[in-house]
Amino acid sequence: MATATAGEPNRNVNTLVVGGGQAGLAISYCLGRAGVGHQLLEQRAELGGAWQDRWDGFFLNTPNFSVDLPGMPYGGPHPEAFLPRDEVIGYLRRYAQAAGVPVRTGTAVTRIAPDRGGFHVETSAGPWRAENVVLATGAYQVPRIPALAKDIPGHVRQLHTHQYRNPQQLPAGAVLIVGTGQSGGQIAEELLAAGRLVHLAVSTCPEAPRRYRGQDVIRWLMELARHGPDVGLNGLQVEQLPSPKARFACNPLVSGVDGGHDLHLRELGRRGVRLHGHLEGVDDGDLVVSDDLAERLAQVEAAFGQRFQPMIDAYITAARIQAPAAEPRAADDWLPPAHSRLNLAAEGITSVLWATGYRLDLSILDLPVLDEWGYPRHHRGVTEYPGLYAVGLPWLTGHGSALLSGVGRDAAFIAEHIAAR
Repeated sequence: MATATAGEPNRNVNTLVVGGGQAGLAISYCLGRAGVGHQLLEQRAELGGAWQDRWDGFFLNTPNFSVDLPGMPYGGPHPEAFLPRDEVIGYLRRYAQAAGVPVRTGTAVTRIAPDRGGFHVETSAGPWRAENVVLATGAYQVPRIPALAKDIPGHVRQLHTHQYRNPQQLPAGAVLIVGTGQSGGQIAEELLAAGRLVHLAVSTCPEAPRRYRGQDVIRWLMELARHGPDVGLNGLQVEQLPSPKARFACNPLVSGVDGGHDLHLRELGRRGVRLHGHLEGVDDGDLVVSDDLAERLAQVEAAFGQRFQPMIDAYITAARIQAPAAEPRAADDWLPPAHSRLNLAAEGITSVLWATGYRLDLSILDLPVLDEWGYPRHHRGVTEYPGLYAVGLPWLTGHGSALLSGVGRDAAFIAEHIAAR
C-alpha cells in the first residue's frame, strides 16, 4: 500500500477514486489489473472504511465465506463464523497492502466539477485533475436523526449508533432505542446483557432466520444474486425493485454475535425489552408512540415468507439443489401491554439511541447527475456524466452491490469501462 503525502503541484491522474472502504479498494484492485493509472483518496487517517464507526461489540452479520473482495476471498478455517469489527478492518488493510493500492489517507474530497472534458477535484490537501472519477464513498455517510430529536429534553443523552461504542458510554438508567434494523436489534441485545432496561421503538425492518433449509440465509441470497438469473430468477436485481426508494430499505434482522443467531422482537420482549410502536413525537416530557405494535410485529415477521423465502425455494427447485425441507415457524402471538405514551421520568429513560440509519450525501458533486433521492443516475455504475462512475452503493445493480460479497462484480465492470475509454 502506497501512502503519499500532500503538496506536490500538477497532480494529474487518469482516474481518481473517492473513498477507501471496501468499494474503493475493490475498484482500485480492478483498475490496477486493467492497467489504468489511478489514485485513491480517503478522508480518514487510516483505512478500514465505515467499519471503524461500529461499536466495540460489533460482528459482521454475513458469514466469513461472504468476505470476498476481488483476488482475496476469505481463506481462514472458519467460513461459517462471523468476523468481529477489528478483524474486518484488519482484512481491508491487508487487502490494500497486498493489492498495492495507491492511497492517500487524510485527504477529504470537497468538490468535483467538470474541467476540459475531465474533472477538477478539490481536496483538503489541494486540487487534482482527472479524466475519470469513481465515487466509492459508500452508503454510511450522514447519520439520519429525526427532526423530533430536538424536542427531547436536554438532560436525556442522545446518540446515533454511529457514535455508540459500548454500554458504559451511556448514563445510568433505561435506554430507548429507536429503530429495529440490524444495529438496533443487536445493540438492544448487548444492552440487555449488560443489565440495562431497554425500550425499543419498533420499525418495519424484516426478521429473517439465520439458517434456512440447511444453509445460512446469506448463502442462499448470495447464490440467488450470482446465479438466479441463470435459471430465470431476477428478484435480487435492481430492475425488480418496486420503486427507487426500495434501494434504501433496511436489511433483514439477524445477528452474527456468539456464532450467529436469529433475532426475534417478540423474544426480546419476553426477555425484558419493552417494545413500543413507532416514535411519533414528544409532548411535555412524554414520548408519543403509535398504537400499531401488533400490526408492526406481524409485518416484520411475515416479510421473509412473503419476499425472500419464495425466491430461495424457487431457486433450490430450479437449480436442482438437494436441500432439507423448510421448517415452518412456530406461531407466536405474544404481545406486551400497549402504551401510546411514555413518560421519560417515570420510565427512568436517561438516553436515546437513534438506530435510524444513514442518508447519502454526494453534495461534493458540482454536476447535475443526482436523482430526487440523492442517488446518481446511472447504468451499472456508469453515470449520465461521461467519466463519472459510482460503486458500492446499495442496490447499484443488485442486492449485493454494497456488500463484501458483491461489490467486486460491479467494480470489475466499471474498471473495464474506464479502461475502454
